[in-house]
Amino acid sequence: MTPHTPDDIRVVTNQSPPLVGHNVVTSDMALVEAVERHGSAEVVADLTALGAEAGTAEAREHGVLANENHPQLTPYDRYGNRIDEVRFHPSWHWLMERAVGHGLAAAPWESDSPHAHVRRAAGFMAWSHTEPGHGCPISMTYAAVPALRADDAMAKEWTPLLASTTYDPGVRLASTKRGVLAGMGMTEKQGGSDVRANVTQARPTSTDGEYTLHGHKWFTSAPMNDVFLVLAQAPSDSGEGGVTCFVVPRVLADGTRNQLDVVRLKDKLGNRSNASSELEFNGTVAHRLGDEGRGVRTIIEMVAATRLDCVLGSTSLMRRALNEATWHAAHRSAFGSLLIDKPLMQNVLADLAVETEAATAVAVRLAAAVDGLDKLDHRERAHEAALRRIALPLAKFWVCKRTPFMVAEALECLGGNGYVEESVMPLLYREAPLNSVWEGSGNVNALDVLRALSREPEVLEAWITEVGLARGADPRLDRAVDETLALLGDAATLESSARRLAGRMAACLQGSLLVRFAPPEVADAFCASRLGTSYDGTFGTLDGGDLKAIVERATPTL
Repeated sequence: MTPHTPDDIRVVTNQSPPLVGHNVVTSDMALVEAVERHGSAEVVADLTALGAEAGTAEAREHGVLANENHPQLTPYDRYGNRIDEVRFHPSWHWLMERAVGHGLAAAPWESDSPHAHVRRAAGFMAWSHTEPGHGCPISMTYAAVPALRADDAMAKEWTPLLASTTYDPGVRLASTKRGVLAGMGMTEKQGGSDVRANVTQARPTSTDGEYTLHGHKWFTSAPMNDVFLVLAQAPSDSGEGGVTCFVVPRVLADGTRNQLDVVRLKDKLGNRSNASSELEFNGTVAHRLGDEGRGVRTIIEMVAATRLDCVLGSTSLMRRALNEATWHAAHRSAFGSLLIDKPLMQNVLADLAVETEAATAVAVRLAAAVDGLDKLDHRERAHEAALRRIALPLAKFWVCKRTPFMVAEALECLGGNGYVEESVMPLLYREAPLNSVWEGSGNVNALDVLRALSREPEVLEAWITEVGLARGADPRLDRAVDETLALLGDAATLESSARRLAGRMAACLQGSLLVRFAPPEVADAFCASRLGTSYDGTFGTLDGGDLKAIVERATPTL
């Protein structure tokens, strides 16, 4: 290389060009193959426009602007009226409009397509490359519909509006809008995940099924949404009562605003585009959803759907980070050749690619299980339901736990360039722990795995059946499955080793999918590393194999 003279000081060389102009869907072979496997080629074709828009410079710029210009809380209007509105930058609305328009909110629940949830999952992962924060209200809107089905009348009232592909922001009566968004308020400051410790009271009014709420919520994201599912304590005077689920509209039937006081917005780690708030209730009108005292059971379907989106969101973060790392390495030279051709860098990139493909495979399989709940064959439907029950907390635990380590390693591939905000890697790194905390931390999900195994024997059978589809194809996977089942025999240490069990069960599930469907070099690398007894989680320690092919498969193309 010829050194530059002082006259050349403004000429920039050996820097990778911006990663824009690629199709986020079609350039992701692991995603395309998973969608074709569990959906169809037509579903991929239907997502092509979304993938193209997600890869544009315009979309990336809106993602940056939405995070640079934070949402602002306006408690009062100029006359002193309490309005509790959060104002967002236009780029937030640009992103939301397209996410809703592409059918990533609740549209699958009203779709006739047999692959509606696979399509939505793939689209959610691809579109989240633009910016992760606005996925929160999209996710909660998607998740609200199955919970609302606890009451036929409420489901019929809200589902068509939630499933709309028209983004219609603003505090107005829901029936006058072309589409609405949903939120959720479960946790309180004294209890966190222990929602049975909630103290918010629900007091019945003279109208059947109507209550007023009195208390608070510690985390309620997107407080500008139109309707919220909220947990509160119903009175036990009649012998029932306890934690109950309620539907809380932002605007009441007479057009007045419901009393939803936004106390403050959280100053939190991760994205800054989304508004996470603390709410206070003092006479807030709510409508009971489901029976008194059955609130956890009622809202659990919403939690299951948002847990799926935690897996999808983490997988998207992995893929975006991998794209940036492989793109940089394909264009940056050091010590005489491109980084992507250096054996050790190639090992790191291949390892990151294997991790991402394993996450993608299990994420799309989980979405297919949701589609499978509508299958006519009772046996198939029962298997999909049981697999979803056990695989959701498994994947939520494992994929979300792996993401921070993966993103950190991908950031390091860019060196100092990855440590500056313009590279987007710092945002991905700050965002990476989020999904492991939300909708139940690692411990909560690992314990949920134990709960499911102890109370629902069909879930273990479903897991064994699913991983058994790859039986005999790889001895390392077979051995890992046998060793994992042996962990269930030690009842004395089962709770203290719940994380190890959950991680192994999840890795075996990923391994079975890769052995059955991924290219041999990907499956071999996964089984040799993740299912080995000596694996310590360090990326870049793959032992042999066609690493170049793995990296080429994962590198985005324009």
